[in-house]
Amino acid sequence: MTVVIEKDDETLVVRTGKLLGGRATFKRALRTRLDAHEVIKQGFPGGTLIRLSQNVTMLQRPEAFEQALGVSLRTFQRRKKDASAKPLSAEQSGRAWKFAELLEQAIEVFGTQEEAEAFFERPAIGLDQRRPIELLSTPAGIELVETHLERLKYGVYT
Repeated sequence: MTVVIEKDDETLVVRTGKLLGGRATFKRALRTRLDAHEVIKQGFPGGTLIRLSQNVTMLQRPEAFEQALGVSLRTFQRRKKDASAKPLSAEQSGRAWKFAELLEQAIEVFGTQEEAEAFFERPAIGLDQRRPIELLSTPAGIELVETHLERLKYGVYT
């Protein structure tokens, strides 16, 4: 069986990895979903959440940070004090990866990171007036946001 990797998919992985800190975080280049799978499974370095919060303005608000990443402010503060202590769990790493990937997809749709971040905060007609960030706590909600972004990308607004 041959795995077909689309060029757009590779580009999204590279951009997502950079948003999370790139080589400085992962000590290697991330080019494919298999690369992403391996680093998620191992658990991201503790400093990944710090880098992500520095790269994404909306995550500097505690409630947005918790909604997007499923990590409490208290846990984040502990990790900030000793970022090198222990890696994130595979679940925490997966949530951070998925949020960064969704943000990159939104940047592709809206053109700028600022507009993409605003998308997560605004009620969306296609999501029954829910804010996308509110849906990131479950796999079903994440899928809804992904589908909504895909529809926006192709001009389907409802």
